[in-house]
Amino acid sequence: MLKRVFTAPDPGRVRLRFAARAVLGIGLAVVVCGLAGHSLVGAVTGGLAALLTLFTVADPTVRGQAVTTALLPAVGLPVLAAAAELHDVPVARDLVFLAVVGAGVYARRWGPRGHSLGVFAFMTFFVAQFLHATPGRLPELYAAVLLSVLSAAAVRFGLWCYERRLPPAPMPAAPAGTGLARVTTRQAVQATAGAGFALVVGQLVSGQRWYWAVGATWWIFVNTASRGETLVRGFRRVLGTVIGIALGLLVAVPVHGAPVPTAVLVAVAVFGIFYTAAVSYTWMMLWVTLLAELLYGLLGVLSPGLLALRFAETGVGAVGAVLAVLFVLPVTTHLTTDAWIQRALRCVHACTAEAAARLAGAVTVDPAPRVAELEQLLGRVRLSVAPLVHPLNPMPGRKRRARLVLALLDDCAREIHGLVAVAADPEASHDARLAAACWRVEAAVSALTKGSEHVTGPAEPPTEPALAHLHGLERALAELAEPLRVPSGSPLVGA
Repeated sequence: MLKRVFTAPDPGRVRLRFAARAVLGIGLAVVVCGLAGHSLVGAVTGGLAALLTLFTVADPTVRGQAVTTALLPAVGLPVLAAAAELHDVPVARDLVFLAVVGAGVYARRWGPRGHSLGVFAFMTFFVAQFLHATPGRLPELYAAVLLSVLSAAAVRFGLWCYERRLPPAPMPAAPAGTGLARVTTRQAVQATAGAGFALVVGQLVSGQRWYWAVGATWWIFVNTASRGETLVRGFRRVLGTVIGIALGLLVAVPVHGAPVPTAVLVAVAVFGIFYTAAVSYTWMMLWVTLLAELLYGLLGVLSPGLLALRFAETGVGAVGAVLAVLFVLPVTTHLTTDAWIQRALRCVHACTAEAAARLAGAVTVDPAPRVAELEQLLGRVRLSVAPLVHPLNPMPGRKRRARLVLALLDDCAREIHGLVAVAADPEASHDARLAAACWRVEAAVSALTKGSEHVTGPAEPPTEPALAHLHGLERALAELAEPLRVPSGSPLVGA
């Protein structure tokens, strides 16, 4: 876990800029709320709204990000009003909260924008419970949300829009389907069921902090697509929460809400959330837990007993998520992993074909975007295979197969990078053997995606750079045939 955070590559220092901009944007939002005369509750609401604005919006283009940001209040303010108006009507409040959970997960079917709006809606309801929002506070909370979203947008799109200098990030679409065959639909049902369990049991544990259990269930479902992914994420959430509680006992409790040290520590926690989110969910949850502790310290209610309660509620939420993915419309890890691997292999073929066309003189063909798409798809494969390669997985045979598949796919990606680099060289010339090598790559991909057990290996390695990369690609594809072969009753990563 330590190695993943401190040695993870950060091309272009994107994670560093992402985190530093978050501290700046959230700090500005809190200052603006303070200058507007808002209370501590209003300032906390504004800071959390700015955090969500900067964290959840992930459209591939700057224009799309701006549109999604503008839509956040349209989703958040009605949810905030419902949460506040139903504050003293527990049954109606709980039913509306579960409806927000289901709708928020279902919205993922519309891609990054639906995901962002769903998260913002859920977290707005959650924050209303966190701060015990009542109808009398609504005008102040409305103003705080609007001012904070505007402040965050000013920093993101005006002061520091580093995305304008980056190519649009490829966003592979989720596997298609209709009705209950669509993963997002099944997950919406699962999340609602898991949140219902967490809500009921969480209220038995604590009538005041029950929403922590619902929040734990919700965040375990975010960015997962199968049963195995959800189980691993639940484990990491509990682990991050435990470490965060221990850190809170050492840092947040002694500070006890003192304004200056708390502000410094909040900035550190915010930076940690944004900097580690892309590489370690455990580390992100550590910082989220510390941030929550610091905010409770500001509100004057932090104590060791409260931290113990947070651990208990997190455990309830994790159990709710586990029960939901095991028994409510389960989405198997094997089917999800197989779908992402096949898409990655088809992208390998497309990269090869476009690089060969470029070498043949087609100057309008650019395989670079395909390479970026391949990296995104391989990221999804790694996420999907994570349950099998997890240290606690008790099946060593499947673990070895999964690691071999990941290593060979990485080999494919490395050869594709080399091939595309050669194709970008204006001095590179077409070799007649390229067509034959590309045909063999196409045949190998076709065999692998159609379940064939026969994949032709490469010929003798050539010395020309482009053909050498194609040779390496053929070798990796030929070796993939064995671990990807799935005998009956022995799936790659388990049912």
